[in-house]
Amino acid sequence: MDLKNMSPGTVTYSSLIDGLCKSGRISHVWDLLDEMHDSGQPANVITYNSILDALCKNHQVDKAIELLAKIKDQGIQLDMYTYTILVDGLCKNGRLKDAQEVYQNLLIKGYHFDVKMYTVMINGLCKEGLFDEALSLKSKMEDIGCTPNVVTYKTLIHALSKNGKNQKAVKLHREMIARGLLLE
Repeated sequence: MDLKNMSPGTVTYSSLIDGLCKSGRISHVWDLLDEMHDSGQPANVITYNSILDALCKNHQVDKAIELLAKIKDQGIQLDMYTYTILVDGLCKNGRLKDAQEVYQNLLIKGYHFDVKMYTVMINGLCKEGLFDEALSLKSKMEDIGCTPNVVTYKTLIHALSKNGKNQKAVKLHREMIARGLLLE
């Protein structure tokens, strides 16, 4: 078997792309993505999630949205992690309204959110000073059986105490302790 002429598999390409993304070398990703396609190793949702995450973290949310449209056009099934990356990127780049729109569209389509998606939205609401909405969302997630984790509580407690809402922060801290969760 001639190993020199074998093209790397999707896993290898995805790992390389993820490494480039994490090291901030996004410009190199596009050539590798083309090479991947040309060698018959199509990118999958995991590959694209790495790129979307890097774009969002580098304040290139519009490029992430464009890439998301291309991914959908290729017929690749997006997962909750993909949408969480997008909503988080929108929130962190000051586009809460867009994040809320994506979030609502997913709800309408029947997606079931995990604790990470709820926490991302709660964080976005807190960053915009919408504490009552954030606390309401925490209640809604509990109502459907999704239990807040330490990160959820930490996000709320930090935002509330930072903004002078100490009684609400203390109440949440007590609730967190009662649930057996400890701050990291």
